[in-house]
Amino acid sequence: MEYNLDLHLHGLYSGAVSHEMKPRIIAEQALLKGLQGVGTGDILNPKWEKIFREETRLVRDEYFEYNNVRFILQTEVEDNSRVHHVVLFPSLAQVEEARKRLKGKTTSLESDGRPKLWLNTAEVADLFLELGCMIGPAHAFTPYTGYYSKYDSLEQGYKDNWRKLSFLELGLSADTDMADMIKELHNLSFLSNSDAHSPWPNKLGREFNTLKIEEISFEELRKAFHRMGGRKITRNIGLDPREGKYHKTRCRNCYTFYEPEEAEQFNWRCPLCGGVIKKGVDHRIKELADLPKGEHPEHRPRYIHIIPLSEIISLALKKKNPYSKEVQETWKKIIKETGTEIKALLDTDLETIKKINKRVAEYLEYFRKGEIQYIPGGAGMYGQLIPPGEKVEMKTYKSQTAQKTLMDF
Repeated sequence: MEYNLDLHLHGLYSGAVSHEMKPRIIAEQALLKGLQGVGTGDILNPKWEKIFREETRLVRDEYFEYNNVRFILQTEVEDNSRVHHVVLFPSLAQVEEARKRLKGKTTSLESDGRPKLWLNTAEVADLFLELGCMIGPAHAFTPYTGYYSKYDSLEQGYKDNWRKLSFLELGLSADTDMADMIKELHNLSFLSNSDAHSPWPNKLGREFNTLKIEEISFEELRKAFHRMGGRKITRNIGLDPREGKYHKTRCRNCYTFYEPEEAEQFNWRCPLCGGVIKKGVDHRIKELADLPKGEHPEHRPRYIHIIPLSEIISLALKKKNPYSKEVQETWKKIIKETGTEIKALLDTDLETIKKINKRVAEYLEYFRKGEIQYIPGGAGMYGQLIPPGEKVEMKTYKSQTAQKTLMDF
């Protein structure tokens, strides 16, 4: 069987999370998206676990279930270098044991969904691997808290445990074409997860994985990540990296685009406004690369770029807000006809969509042909979708008048 899973999200006790981010709502929206399994998010937080116990059914002490959606026990933690890691637990017994072992090593287990640990990267891996958990870098290339923002190799931070990692999470600003330029990653499975703070389908499942497994369980995931017994990841699906908010090098204040050599020339300080210039994921990966783009290991599945359906509808209807009434009503009509957002994006015949809205069908065709353009994201600003053929000027350091075209990116 093949299942669609999004294995990294957050609950009510993490920062900047929607008050609607509750297990039952997550499950309902996951089905509309086309996901059969999701991470619990923040399961180390006892208050979040309590909500799961109240709203869902615990199965075999291993996962929660509601409305035919399975929740794999999952959290994200931050180490003392501010590096983030995704952790998957085999059972709630290991969750409770982790809490015991973390006493005296954090003060935020009950106050934060993503606890800050007084452990270095190697010590974090030691603790969770000893418990039989699976662990890997979260959004590995992003500035501030991505693994490669602090280290130049997996061994440098994880020490002897680097070969025991089960996966690496790409993050919204990278894809497999980019990450496979780093040879040390070729044996690792890549995950594309949403890191969602909201249950709505433009956030939940904006990145996900398709896995060939017998059922959605910790052990089946472990076999898939390590490519055992015919289990494997068959698709990584997510945003075009240009839509990610750390893809290109930009000023954090005025959002001017910089070439890396320009940023280095100005010591990463914007000469236009004085703001900090933040290195983009594309540049960071090129610094680490020891292979040309396009070389992949045999086991690497296809990466498919998607755009959330509400964003496509917004672009087609010229609405800035994907939560506007017209956009949401159109989204609901399409989902009622197609069953899930994933089917609408990737599989549904466009004639079916035309019966609902011809202009949306036109833009879905643009999306499938890869003709929608982007103003790339960077320095914390998401990339902007641009209709095919539309000319847009972008603020670059080299010129405030003769701007680059989108083709330069």
